[in-house]
Amino acid sequence: MKKVILATRNQGKAAEFKDIFSSIGIEIVSLPELDETIPEIEETGDTFEANARIKAEEISKRFSLPVMSDDSGLEVDALNGSPGVYSARYAGLEKNDQKNLEKVLEELKGVEMPERSARFVCVLALARPEKETIAKRGTCEGYIGFEEKGENGFGYDPIFYPENMDRTLAELSPDEKNRISHRRHAIDRMLDYMKTNEIME
Repeated sequence: MKKVILATRNQGKAAEFKDIFSSIGIEIVSLPELDETIPEIEETGDTFEANARIKAEEISKRFSLPVMSDDSGLEVDALNGSPGVYSARYAGLEKNDQKNLEKVLEELKGVEMPERSARFVCVLALARPEKETIAKRGTCEGYIGFEEKGENGFGYDPIFYPENMDRTLAELSPDEKNRISHRRHAIDRMLDYMKTNEIME
């Protein structure tokens, strides 16, 4: 089985990737499973794609192995695409999901439907030694509600309603969310590309 490093320390995310990519004969190895410590890589890009590429290419150079990395966040149209790449630290340098979503709700005060349109974006990058990096983008379109609802998920999930649904992402089960998520769409596109282009040969 071919091996690809996944640039994440999130074991839930790693398990999802392992399950999906094993279907095409690829073994996913997360950062904690490697023998050496990987320093935090600074994401200095101003787009999701740039950040995903930075992480994947940096670690691929270090190990001379294929590396996959994703970067994701929320884009709100009425806020000119913010929080965007700053989604995780929108309310300050310390990551705080609650303060982040409260800031978005505050900034959207007085904004009515349908001007509350938004999307979650995920870009998945695959870097390989001496080869061009591949990037695939997935989105989950929807809108921002007026208050928090639901106990599941994390981040902005309690205020985000996926298109054509009357429940927030935080009101969906993990399985329901994973079927429609921006990350799943990016993974499916990468999977299709890897299958049809024999990318791991």
